[in-house]
Amino acid sequence: MRGGDNRTGDLFSYVDLEARVRRDHPLRGIRTIVNEALAALEHDFAALYSPIGRPSIPPEKLLRAMLLQAFYSIARSDF
Repeated sequence: MRGGDNRTGDLFSYVDLEARVRRDHPLRGIRTIVNEALAALEHDFAALYSPIGRPSIPPEKLLRAMLLQAFYSIARSDF
């Protein structure tokens, strides 16, 4: 069963996640592009999961996390 792609920003933090990233940061533009691409793939993701069972971590969240990891590993390799 596929889990929902809901934001739970205030689950573990007292500071809003939007306040942590400055307004002109490049990741904000990238997030918009990624969210549009993932929304287009939503039907394909849903077809891969069983309708019964325990909800999984949504593939959208996993892909966003992998992108962040890749971006920051590239940025850190410059040092």
